[in-house]
Amino acid sequence: MTKFQLFAQPWWVNLLVIVPFVAYYFWRKEGLKISKSILIFSALFGIAFGFVEASVVVYLRAAVGLLPGYGGTLADVVKFSSDIYQQSQILGELPKSLFAMEFLREFATITALISVAILAIGSFRERWAIFLWTFAIWDIFYYIGLWATVRWPSSLLTPDVLFLIPVPWFSQVWFPLIVSVLTMFAVVAARKAD
Repeated sequence: MTKFQLFAQPWWVNLLVIVPFVAYYFWRKEGLKISKSILIFSALFGIAFGFVEASVVVYLRAAVGLLPGYGGTLADVVKFSSDIYQQSQILGELPKSLFAMEFLREFATITALISVAILAIGSFRERWAIFLWTFAIWDIFYYIGLWATVRWPSSLLTPDVLFLIPVPWFSQVWFPLIVSVLTMFAVVAARKAD
């Protein structure tokens, strides 16, 4: 089992943990004017998009031959991959052309999440909240989607490449999940009741 690592790399990625607290600080006075239906539908988008992203990652790894058992059934993939499937190792083995595709996929993901926030609500404060809300749910369901399909990550201590923009971000899986959960709490706590 992997040892617990408190800090992500590069160092500034660790600052993400304060984003929910800072956002809540600025939202709390006036509150967020976000209806329950907007939260629900943006959450549904985040859930669906998280699973789509997980599927794309599984397909990409399988197509490149970096996902053990990919030639068999999904059960074979699960059996062979849970201990071997390491995002940080895969990053070094990914061909440059596909690394560029991964970079563009991540850029497209952020663009889609921003677009949902812009379409969902009018003011900048609420758009920022919906972006963070949808991003947090997407991130959680990305990991749920990966675990449901290939049983990765095998634990919350599993190392992962979180993002590639502007440079690769590395941490254990627990880190982005904690940031996402805190973000969801910040949005819910700052929201004015309907």
